[in-house]
Amino acid sequence: MSDQYSLDVSADSIRLREAWERALRRLKEEVSDSYYQRFLKPLQVGELDEDTAVFDAPGAFVYEWVREKFLGRIQALLSDELGFAVSIDLRKSSRERPPLDPATSIVGPVASQESPGKFRPVEKYRFETFISGQSNRLALAGAKAVAAAPGEKYNPLFIYGAPGLGKTHLLHAIARKILERDPQFSLVYVSAQQFAEDFVQALQNNRIDQFRRAQRSVNVWLVDDVQFIAGKDRTQEEVFHTFNHLHQTGKQIVLCSDRPPRELHLLDERLRSRFESSLVADIQPPDTPLRCAILLSKAKQEGVELPHDVAMVLADSVPGNIRILEGALTKLVAQSSLDHRPIDVALANELVAKYYQSGGLARPSFGQIVDAVGKHFNIPSDDIKGTSRKAPIAHARHVAVYITREITKDSWKHIGGLFGDRDHTSMMHAYQKVSELVSRDRDLQAAVRMLIRNLYPDA
Repeated sequence: MSDQYSLDVSADSIRLREAWERALRRLKEEVSDSYYQRFLKPLQVGELDEDTAVFDAPGAFVYEWVREKFLGRIQALLSDELGFAVSIDLRKSSRERPPLDPATSIVGPVASQESPGKFRPVEKYRFETFISGQSNRLALAGAKAVAAAPGEKYNPLFIYGAPGLGKTHLLHAIARKILERDPQFSLVYVSAQQFAEDFVQALQNNRIDQFRRAQRSVNVWLVDDVQFIAGKDRTQEEVFHTFNHLHQTGKQIVLCSDRPPRELHLLDERLRSRFESSLVADIQPPDTPLRCAILLSKAKQEGVELPHDVAMVLADSVPGNIRILEGALTKLVAQSSLDHRPIDVALANELVAKYYQSGGLARPSFGQIVDAVGKHFNIPSDDIKGTSRKAPIAHARHVAVYITREITKDSWKHIGGLFGDRDHTSMMHAYQKVSELVSRDRDLQAAVRMLIRNLYPDA
């Protein structure tokens, strides 16, 4: 990023760009070089409009990845660097992503220690920094067993849970533990969406043999967000053969997803059965004591003195996943520094009241979901929850079921109760039907994404 600014750039914009440069340096220490080069470095900083920072993402893939994976962390770091809380307005440009550079590919270290494409686990993602509780104990035990003896136990290991609960943390911790023992150990860490993109590029550039060697000539294969291959037939076929090759030769496979294999309805049955063939472990949202412990651990890592009662206020009052909770801690520290006030319960309560009690980040209620769907399709909410089988009403009901499941992750039985004590199988059928429609109907896909996004207006 250039140190020279034109005369028509405002002082606020210069301040934002300087803060972003400092935040980028901190982000570089937290993520692998491949993620930094591919997703964070290309972001273009725009204007600072009061407490909103505008950023431009080059293309849909970078936009979606940053929005889902890192927007909260960017917001927290910028708030810290600027000295006041800011929100991020991330915009998607029409610029195409540059061709994949093998030196920065997420496909990891199958070459020498000095290979520029070597996967480097994020420094903070260690087993020692993963706070264990009832909600994640099985997943942690499985990950440690895999790291201790790859290919000998729990192969494959399938970990699932909602975003922001620690799945990626465990993948990096596995890689780190293995590489600490043997820096030359061959492993691959790849997101399923990255796998799909690299596969398509390999086909287009007549480099499929090179792609397959990179994926299959390893001892450990770590795949994140495997749900993204659902509905992509050719990619699924490639994953199927890669999985078989590695499994048959005794290589360790670890997969992560936002839902269990049996709920990946657009996934080939052959893959679902293989994913379920060993240990399937879930990570549930942590309870308040575990959230408090996570905050205290995070504060210790950052060198922040966080009183236990303050941590409990945040743990109990800040809605959302661990990323949002950690963002609240960053806001608290920034506000304390800005106002020259101690980090105490009074300051924590003020922060909660200002940023987290407006309902923007709280999980939408069932009534809010049905009302939003009804308004979009111009169908009364009572009809959606009713018994009518007219096509427009049934379609809106199916969409409401889909969004309810996506947001709440509640059981099918519970969701069926919300929709008038319907059988859980009818709820599963509705969800699967919309899943299939979304995969091939771009208009419906856009509508569903818009509905979910609007249910979190301040997220």
